[in-house]
Order: sequence, then C-alpha cells, then structure tokens
Amino acid sequence: MKNYGLKYGCNPHQKPAEIRATVGELPLKVLNGNPGYINFLDALNSWQLVKDLKAALNVPAATSFKHISPAGAAIGLPLSDELKKSYFVDDIGLELSPIASAYARARGADRMSSFGDWAALSDTVDKATAMILKKEVSDGIIAPGYTTEALEILKQKKGGKYNIIEIERDYEPGEMDVKCVYGIEFVQKRNNIIPGFDDLKNIVTENKDLPDEAKRDMIIAMLTLKYTQSNSVCFVSDGQVIGNGAGQQSRIHCTRLAGDKADIWHLKKHPKILGLKFKQGVGRPERDNAIDLLVRYDTTEHELDMLNDLFEVVPDRLSPSEKEAWLKGLDNVTLGSDAFFPFRDNIDRAYRSGVKYIVQPGGSIRDDSVIRACDEYGMLMAITGLRLFHH
Repeated sequence: MKNYGLKYGCNPHQKPAEIRATVGELPLKVLNGNPGYINFLDALNSWQLVKDLKAALNVPAATSFKHISPAGAAIGLPLSDELKKSYFVDDIGLELSPIASAYARARGADRMSSFGDWAALSDTVDKATAMILKKEVSDGIIAPGYTTEALEILKQKKGGKYNIIEIERDYEPGEMDVKCVYGIEFVQKRNNIIPGFDDLKNIVTENKDLPDEAKRDMIIAMLTLKYTQSNSVCFVSDGQVIGNGAGQQSRIHCTRLAGDKADIWHLKKHPKILGLKFKQGVGRPERDNAIDLLVRYDTTEHELDMLNDLFEVVPDRLSPSEKEAWLKGLDNVTLGSDAFFPFRDNIDRAYRSGVKYIVQPGGSIRDDSVIRACDEYGMLMAITGLRLFHH
C-alpha cells in the first residue's frame, strides 16, 4: 500500500486528504477502524518516541499522545498498589506485564489530558494492556504487533471502530525530512539522534552525585521533549513523566505548567483522594474530572457543588496545609528542558515541585545565574549542548 485515503485533513473542510509513502510501500497496516489525519500524526510521532525509549534503555516503553504531544511517557517498571489505584488499573484482574505497566504509567501521568488519547507501545500488545485500554476513552493505538487475544479485545472498542495500526518494527525512513508550508518546502536532516548516558557527563553544579535512576529519568525526559511541541519542559520520576509542559512561548510558563501537573499527579496519591467513594455507575472520565477539581487550587465553589451528586459521601477538600505537607513528599524529581533557561525563575519554580536533577542544553548568557540557583538548592544540573526543539 503506497497511500491511504483519509476522510478529511486536519479539519472537516480540508478535502481531499491522504497519507503517502515517499519511497516504496507504507510501513504500516490499519488492522481496524479508519484513522484520520491527526490520528496518523499522533501515531507516527508517538511510535518514534517509544521506539527511541526502547533503543535507549532496552526496556518496554509506552506513551499517551494528544494533539501531537505526549501527555505521558514511561518505561515498564512495576507499579505499587498505590499507583495501581491512582491509575485505575487495580481492577484489571490480570498481572500487569512490563508493557502494560508502561502504558498504565504513561496514561496515569496526566489522565485529564489523556482523555481520547493515542496510545503507542514499543512491544507486542498483550491481553493485560488491552484490558487497560478497554476501560479507557482512547482514539487508537500503534504497536509492532498484537497477540490474538489483545487484538480481539481492542477490536470491540468504540462499537468496533477503534483505530488499530501495526507498524513495521524495524522501519527507518530516509535521512532527510521534507515539510511543505504555504507552497514552500522545508528540507532538513531528520532528527534521528537518540540521547544517551554519554550526553550527561558535563555536570556543571557543585552537586555531582548522579545516581543511575536519575540518569535513566534524564533520558526519558530528553526523549519526551524530542517529540513534544516546543517550547517544552518535562518532569520525570521513577521511570515516567509526571508533568509535561508543552507548546508554550515562554520557558517559565512551560516550567509552571509541568510543575503544576507534577503537583497534581502527586496529590492524587493522597490517602483522602485514593479513598474517595464514588456512586455506582460513575464513569472513569467523570471520576478523573472530579478528582482533578478536588486537588486543584483554582476550583470554584460552584464547580465543587456540582460534584456532590457523584459521591456516596461528599468529601472534604484537602486543606492548603494538607496539600503543603503532602507535596513535601514529592522529591528526587528530574527536569528536562528542550532549550536553555533564560532566567533562574525556572529553577526556583522547579524546586517547589521536588526537582533535584536537571538536564538542559545550556547556552544562555545567564547560564552562570542558573547554575548558582541550582547550587543554592543543592540540585545537580547536566548541560548537554543538545537542543531538542520540535515543530
């Protein structure tokens, strides 16, 4: 198959539309559904991320994409009982495989943003992963393979219309990327660099104690940024993204957005939140929305009143002092930035969300100020010289 016709392009009025192979055949098969233009953009970007993660860390990887950026990404580390409950995977009825754990973590990073996501997995999709997806609102999935059981489960989603793409595991495109904007072609070498541990050797802070877990999380952050719309800043903990600040014009706005998401991720593990009693029949999206409103700082009383019908027992909100105390447990977080920090305010905000390790390209005229800020907080910072803009 050299081309695949689409119902329309980015918007319904943009017709005709299709995807085309530049050389030979398309390296993918549509096993179910009828993916659209944005679905394919999500699929092909997300596949590159999990493929790179697997290549860099040699562990199964997954991501949850929305509108051409990852809401979350993770590798297949085991989940604690606390995380299973927070991620709504404690009722799957199966032991979670590494690839299933990777997707649970990727989606659990920011469940609000993952509503209607595109899932990408580095390895063959198994029954446990399919059972997680069966219970979630998702637009589609891309992977190099599917077990028979997994494929049958996924084909039943969305009334049989769930989008399922199988991609050739070893496919590599040509060296050059071509993009057309307003009738003009932009040609550049494809960004095929995969950041590795050798990129983390230039540690510029007084603290030079970089444990293996932090190195791993730095790689996850850098690769997530590589496929996130710029500007972007990414917070990572324990092998998974916990906050991704994507597509902001100001670097500090990226850091604030990612930090706020990381705070919310951690607050959702508070015993009061894990112990919420929802009424029978309340769906996962409604639960996600309710939990998000309960832990946020900017929720109005009117919004809270509208939640009362969802609970068997109307919960008390976490008080400011309870939130502050709980957030002190968010520590040893890794932060990655796709470009340099122009001011130290990013470091000040990062510290509030438990950041201890930072990886960034460097190159600002204020690098010295940023380094001093890291030293004040006892942080470690590695400067890579590797910018990771994505547009």
